[in-house]
Amino acid sequence: MRPTLLAVAHGTRSASGRRQIGDLVAAVARRRPGLDIRLCYVDVQRPHVGEVVAGVCDAVVVPLLLSAGYHVRVDIANAVAGTGIPVTGTLGPDDVLRESLTRDLPAADAVVLAAAGSSDPAWRASVHELAAHLGAHVAYASGSDPKVADVVADLRRRGARRIAIAAYLLADGLFYRTLHRAGADFVSPPLCLDPAVAGLVLRRYDEASYSVATAAGSR
Repeated sequence: MRPTLLAVAHGTRSASGRRQIGDLVAAVARRRPGLDIRLCYVDVQRPHVGEVVAGVCDAVVVPLLLSAGYHVRVDIANAVAGTGIPVTGTLGPDDVLRESLTRDLPAADAVVLAAAGSSDPAWRASVHELAAHLGAHVAYASGSDPKVADVVADLRRRGARRIAIAAYLLADGLFYRTLHRAGADFVSPPLCLDPAVAGLVLRRYDEASYSVATAAGSR
């Protein structure tokens, strides 16, 4: 019996965002018939990850998040403390996401990579590395500066006529909707709409499951 896959999303009040995350988990289930997959959250929605962890014995947590910030280091870590349940790396950064963003971008005079803000230096470094791959300017949809609208406005002043925003956000929600008000000509779709992301979720799960099985077999 394979461990249960606990898919842990952030949670959102956006009806379309909720539907998109639900569709992502359903796509994962279609790729792996018979695997027990349970969706839970760290904020806004229920069930909370701690509530679901309490009801399973053998599981792997896969954060449906792009960065290992507070929700991974505190919320998820506290939920699995003492259980022995492993937590995989987050979905980002990964080449699958970079390729998705590249594939969706139209021809433009300038590209802005829009990510959620964070004070985590490693996260910010990964965003800048991704932007370098895309030839994009870095901006943030929340928290950190520079803000997306400010970067778009500055590019307009410098003569950019067609500006594309590469949305480094997993699903629709408050942050994603702000991108459509930032003054750009194009905003890429949420990353979870790319079918390849379902494969990425399973890759994270399989890597962790293999590591656990290997460790158990070496005892």
